[in-house]
Amino acid sequence: MLPVRESTARISVMAKGLWTLAQTRIIRPYRPDRVYRMARTLARWGTGPAGGYGALADRIPHTVGLIDELGSLTFGEIHRQSNAIGRGLHDLGVREGDWVAVMCRNHRWFVAATVGIAKLGADVFYLNTAFSGPQLGDVIQRERPRVVIHDEEFGPLLDGIGGERLVAWHDEPTASGTSLADLVEHTDDADLPVPEREARTVILTSGTTGAPKGASRGSGSFEAAAALVSRLPLRYGWKVHVAAPMFHTWGWAHLNLSMLIGSTLVLRRRFDPAGFLAAVSEERCDAAIVIPVMLQRVLDLPESTRRRYDLSSLQVVAASGSALPGDLSTRWMDAFGDNLYNVYGSTECAWATIASPADMRLAPGTAGRPPLGTRVELFDDSGRPVSGGVGRIFVDNGALFEGYSGGGSKETVDGLMATGDVGRIDDGLLFVEGRDDDMIVSGGENVYPREIEDCLARHDDIADVAAIGVADADFGQRLRAFVVRREGAEVTEDDVRDYVKAQLARYKVPRDVWFCAELPRNATGKILKRELATWDAPPQ
Repeated sequence: MLPVRESTARISVMAKGLWTLAQTRIIRPYRPDRVYRMARTLARWGTGPAGGYGALADRIPHTVGLIDELGSLTFGEIHRQSNAIGRGLHDLGVREGDWVAVMCRNHRWFVAATVGIAKLGADVFYLNTAFSGPQLGDVIQRERPRVVIHDEEFGPLLDGIGGERLVAWHDEPTASGTSLADLVEHTDDADLPVPEREARTVILTSGTTGAPKGASRGSGSFEAAAALVSRLPLRYGWKVHVAAPMFHTWGWAHLNLSMLIGSTLVLRRRFDPAGFLAAVSEERCDAAIVIPVMLQRVLDLPESTRRRYDLSSLQVVAASGSALPGDLSTRWMDAFGDNLYNVYGSTECAWATIASPADMRLAPGTAGRPPLGTRVELFDDSGRPVSGGVGRIFVDNGALFEGYSGGGSKETVDGLMATGDVGRIDDGLLFVEGRDDDMIVSGGENVYPREIEDCLARHDDIADVAAIGVADADFGQRLRAFVVRREGAEVTEDDVRDYVKAQLARYKVPRDVWFCAELPRNATGKILKRELATWDAPPQ
């Protein structure tokens, strides 16, 4: 039993959560027969994909739930397709507790496969679409899924790995291979029996500082959804363009949230800046879910191109997955209005803070404030609280992960989990300085590369930038900046150093400035600094 004080706090959070969901029109009146069917579905299947999409099929079966390049699907159609996929997987030997890997871009089969796997009580393991063949082999050998569901384009990467495979998205209608479309066409789509266990989800960490790990998560939760919408003003029944990859935490979170608030998901398999604007404009989307590099690429389009698209329907642009560099938030809001929200978190901790447009107008670059039911604290390396300075960021909320699939977890202090970043808190706003293992000591001075990156990102002639520490015989470590020039720009090494010197302390000026055509990034937009550290000379 919870202590009285803790119980009271939990009840208070739940009450505030109910009020928050009522404000979004999630909690609203329905006919008694529909309420009964929804309650029965959720009681039997839980709050994850199986119960969520089952409840939507009970509640609003004829409402469009998904729009992709193949057209639209209603919630009832998604429910029936996922039933058929679940039965087809069962025929292939998938049982409760088995793992099924999914390597798909954002489209209908990603959603239907996720729901169908959950209806079997099996666990879904999302594979990163940017993986190389050896990485895939390592992960599949480690996790040993019963079946791999993949888009046709990834087939060659999986050749030789072994195991049962199903094709999700075919590039050509006549392509060979057993597909999910075949299962839907030829398999009974009646409801499946309820499994004894509720399905779980495993999401790979970004792997920016090492090998990706599988972060195990349960089903969605009421408290987690209420926390997110307490500072992110999404509303029931909106059209939401999820451009962020759904195999990672940020896109996956909105797949789960859509089940609660009845969102119509607008999906496109690949991101390109003009295509993003076209999807929002043509579908009259109310919200867009993105990673920061997508905002950068949209803003890099000529203004004449951006003006072709009507974005007046867009009320919320929610960015997460990596840091918002420099004054990107201000540039976006000046161009498209004050609709940008910056969500900070990690695969393991989900979200920690959310910055509103007002927060970012006040303090560009801030990660914002904790949402409902979330606690953020700073600790030093010895686990002591830090106030008034930089410390390691720890979080407690209703969405912490359950541990890595290979064993182990993140460090915890006083019930809070480490995000792996360091930051400071000013007037209730969190500012993230960088990874806790990114800090370098140069000539006895502590330097966080994020500050130099934010500074250089504001330079008119710089399109992209990253900074790391490298060994130095005299100073222990020195800063190296990797700079991508804007098209036609002629900025020099001295220009870069002078720009930093004019704004930051002298010891923060990069000794090395290497120009390159582009920076290596993973599928969620994070710069792969471990790859930059292997470069032994500026690229030609």
